Amino acid sequence: MTAASRAQSIEDLRRAARRRLPRAIFDFFDGGAEDELALAANRAAFARLRLAPHALVDVSQVRTQAQVVGGPAALPLAVGPTGAVGYGRPGGDIAIARAAAAAGVPYTLSTSATASIEQIADAAPGRLWFQAYILRNRELLDTLIARAHAADYEALMITVDLPVGGKRERDARNHLSFPFRYTARNLLDFASRPAWAMGVLRRGLPVMENLKGLEAPAASATRLASSVGRSYDPSFDWTRLQAIRDAWPRKLIVKGILRPDDAERLAALGCDAVVVSNHGGRQLDSAAATLDALPGVVRAVGGRVPVLVDGGVRRGADLLKARALGAQAVLVGRATLWGAVAAGQPGAERALAILRDELQRTMQLCGVCQVADIGADLLFQG
Repeated sequence: MTAASRAQSIEDLRRAARRRLPRAIFDFFDGGAEDELALAANRAAFARLRLAPHALVDVSQVRTQAQVVGGPAALPLAVGPTGAVGYGRPGGDIAIARAAAAAGVPYTLSTSATASIEQIADAAPGRLWFQAYILRNRELLDTLIARAHAADYEALMITVDLPVGGKRERDARNHLSFPFRYTARNLLDFASRPAWAMGVLRRGLPVMENLKGLEAPAASATRLASSVGRSYDPSFDWTRLQAIRDAWPRKLIVKGILRPDDAERLAALGCDAVVVSNHGGRQLDSAAATLDALPGVVRAVGGRVPVLVDGGVRRGADLLKARALGAQAVLVGRATLWGAVAAGQPGAERALAILRDELQRTMQLCGVCQVADIGADLLFQG
């Protein structure tokens, strides 16, 4: 049996990825900011929520299909943007994108991916979204958006919760710095995972393909990542977002919202969807858990635009809980990342299959036959 087929949960895939990666690389993907309060709070919010299932319902046939931001999806789920996947496994971005297409769910390419906009469009035709960080280099940002349009991405996702980078202390403790510096600590760490290290020696450090023009001399992901950290635009505001809305002719999704008043204003501005997100706990460490923030955002938009939520999604039951609180769908990031790092495309496919199977089972146990029937009545009111 392969590492992917043995996995019974997303946590199993996480453990398999951990066994394969040096500690510094694993912690880069796994960690959060500062004391990792927001990271833990995201998962704890799902764990606190209890369900009150209907009994005596014919659940012999269950349908997990849903509408997600104006299009069909096999699950109420989209794959969210994850950067630097090539650090974990070469070709990891394409592996995840292909897994999403095979599973019938949208895939979001990160600005800081190790595959280009065009490579993903060629390798993984499906529902493609492009996530844009707001860079000081406006010309490069405009070029990226134009490339996504030319490659027929159906949606543009603007991340608005990152005016500056968060303080991720695991990276500092592991001597994972940008620009990268070899130290005795990280050399020993890398040597402890010879299969991973040999891959780096054969192929070199991965390249963030979409950011090659950001810092002309940079060729490796480490150099480019450092330039991105210096290049977020803290001046980005509502006026600039409106300009992007006016210029982009397709669906516009805004990610990184926790406040109802911001969500209401985004709906009025003409955005097509909002994502309740605290960036996976990687930026503001005292940010609210996303599931706790979700109901207020849903009330604020009043059905005018779909609301999605990310952060802490590890079980199929989490998809049902998010729907019960009013989300149209969830975004998953680490779940498919762990699958791809552990076993390439089969691992990413296994991650999505686990979530699909768990959602179907949870729906049957809760007495609901289709995603549209999932509502607040399933939440236990003790």
